[in-house]
Amino acid sequence: MHDNLLIKPTPEKALEIQRELMNAMAVGDRQAFEQLYRLTSPRLFAVALRMLRRHAWAEEVLHDSYITAWNRAASYNPALSSPMTWLTHIVRNRAIDWMRGSDNQLDELDETMSDGDASDHDEPLQRLQQDSDAKILAACLAHLPAEQRQSLILAYYQGLSHGEVSSHLQQPLGTIKSWIRRALDHLKSCVGL
Repeated sequence: MHDNLLIKPTPEKALEIQRELMNAMAVGDRQAFEQLYRLTSPRLFAVALRMLRRHAWAEEVLHDSYITAWNRAASYNPALSSPMTWLTHIVRNRAIDWMRGSDNQLDELDETMSDGDASDHDEPLQRLQQDSDAKILAACLAHLPAEQRQSLILAYYQGLSHGEVSSHLQQPLGTIKSWIRRALDHLKSCVGL
């Protein structure tokens, strides 16, 4: 279909190519799937890595996301979004699900938070305190309602604006602001600030 993907197309042409590939993928064209993967995976991997902060997790989420895209390609509607927006939505949702997963989330989130903040020069007591603080924060996050936790993670861990969180979760802006405010209030009282 589009054999020469090395030449960078204009944004309009790139969108047209992605839509053609999505249509072909919807009818089971594996070559179209492969080409779409080559075109979009670097950007989507960056989204997953930014959210999860672990290379192996991002790879796993990306893999799961493309399986989902393959299985749901027929449901893609070009009138509602571009292929990249549709794929990014799948990756973000998979990453959020991954963070919520009982196998992955809190213990390894604790490790990520404490590893990223601790330096080799910290005293053992400081490290112990940081580990303890991370566990407290993770436990407090676990007690939040899912929509509040998801809003907070998107806003503070992923750096999305309230408007972007609203669009991503397809909820009114006022609702998102309320969820984030309640989540922050809960965290303040939970960690004792």
